[in-house]
Amino acid sequence: MKYAFTASLLASLFTGLIVPVNGTACTRVVYKGPGQTVLTGRTMDFSIDIPANLWLFPRGMKRSGQVGPNSIEWTSRYGSIAASSWDIAIPDGMNEKGLVANMLWLVQSKYPSFEKDGDRQGLTIAAWAQYVLDNFATVAEAVEDLRKEEFVVVTDFIPGTDKFTTVHLSLSDATGDNAILEYIDGHLVIHHDPAYQVMTNDPAFEQQRAIQGYWNDIPGTVFLPGTNRPTDRFVRASYYIQAILQTDDPKIAVPSVFSVIRNISVPYGISTEDQPHISSTRWRVVADQERLVYYFENVLTPNVLWVDLRKIDFAAGSPVRKLSLDDGQVYAGEASEHFEETDPFQFQGI
Repeated sequence: MKYAFTASLLASLFTGLIVPVNGTACTRVVYKGPGQTVLTGRTMDFSIDIPANLWLFPRGMKRSGQVGPNSIEWTSRYGSIAASSWDIAIPDGMNEKGLVANMLWLVQSKYPSFEKDGDRQGLTIAAWAQYVLDNFATVAEAVEDLRKEEFVVVTDFIPGTDKFTTVHLSLSDATGDNAILEYIDGHLVIHHDPAYQVMTNDPAFEQQRAIQGYWNDIPGTVFLPGTNRPTDRFVRASYYIQAILQTDDPKIAVPSVFSVIRNISVPYGISTEDQPHISSTRWRVVADQERLVYYFENVLTPNVLWVDLRKIDFAAGSPVRKLSLDDGQVYAGEASEHFEETDPFQFQGI
């Protein structure tokens, strides 16, 4: 008991010195089982309701960065499934090659300046994750291209709120490779290593790794930090994703990853007046990158639905399809047949 108290006290003092007191929470974790088993799980935690719908995007879609005449333009090379926020942004998704992109809040983010009539092209932050899903098959491909900084990520306030969008982007692929992309003091910082299996929010990823180094000397079976703070969630996720059964059976691996992200979720309705970065979990995702199955769980509905991407026709010219979930609709099991043809939404720009 004395050991646990000492660990708790030191951890509270250590993390309390460096964690900002504003922002919005999320957690992302990557599971690597035997063989080619790779799954990425994430929570979407937000201080206000953040309605999500699921979208199926084919290859061959013409896209724009949505920031005026200097917008970057591209045509999607890969089909993907993505979860939208208010149908103005994509914070999460997986493409047909098993590349997963997750956007999480990072208050410390500071993006480069952008001039609509300047020399550099721009990309709305609302489409940052989708740009990666559209263009790359692996983390290594994405990192190699994004390092060139051929465009500026452009951010703004979430419409109708006082929340200025500040996020970092995590990538994982079917080989188990990982990368974390952050804009710190106006510069792109890329952390690229298969070992980077966990990401939460503030502080920046380099500091999160330092905190993890401290906890590596304290056995998780003896003590784990239990609060909803990003640093504590980072530690718990890092421990549990290694502690759960390592298997190539999806009937065990998928619920095991769900059990980890539920453990690090924030109970619905929880709020802390002086710590707005502690926000309720709104929905969860587990992406099976070997079998190309995307699992989705809304905390206000009783079921998990999933979409098997191998059943989807992503050929160029195929229709965009949508599964509406933003009005309490309930689905269970494989749900690809319930998607309906629709026009694509327009990413929020400036």
